[in-house]
Amino acid sequence: MKTIQPARTYQARLKDRLLLKLDDGKSCFKVYFLDITGRSEPERYEWNAGRRRPEEFLQSLRLAHLEGVGFVIAFPHITKVFRFSPQAEIVLDVLGLNTADLGSTSLERGEGYVEFACLAEALIAADEYRLWAEAQSVQEYLSRYSGFAEAAIVANRKLLAYWGASP
Repeated sequence: MKTIQPARTYQARLKDRLLLKLDDGKSCFKVYFLDITGRSEPERYEWNAGRRRPEEFLQSLRLAHLEGVGFVIAFPHITKVFRFSPQAEIVLDVLGLNTADLGSTSLERGEGYVEFACLAEALIAADEYRLWAEAQSVQEYLSRYSGFAEAAIVANRKLLAYWGASP
């Protein structure tokens, strides 16, 4: 394993959520707006402190040529689109986007790995997957949302301590 670098601690909070119906008449995505609070540079991590407003972001998202059914998790600095795969609807496809301009952003983490999700994304994805599995129709799925409100990672050096310890 290469050098381990701890991430900053993490406090995520739901700001808002809504259903985005796209112009093709079929594609729909639940959009979750999330903030990371308590960090320096709040304009980078909190919607109210940044230059881009959720309404502007939604307008851009409408024009982004998304297709399918799923959910979007939008932080002010990164957005991930999760859709139920057209090739196998029991699988989630994930697309990384830069929130500012909706340009593609790599989720690659090195050594052949890709980022799946941060804590908030993982908790929402687990709920959304369960809602998808339980629903009898797309309409039923779209009518229900994750109950995510907030979550925190308070210890951010566990892997470093573990990997650095003698066997």
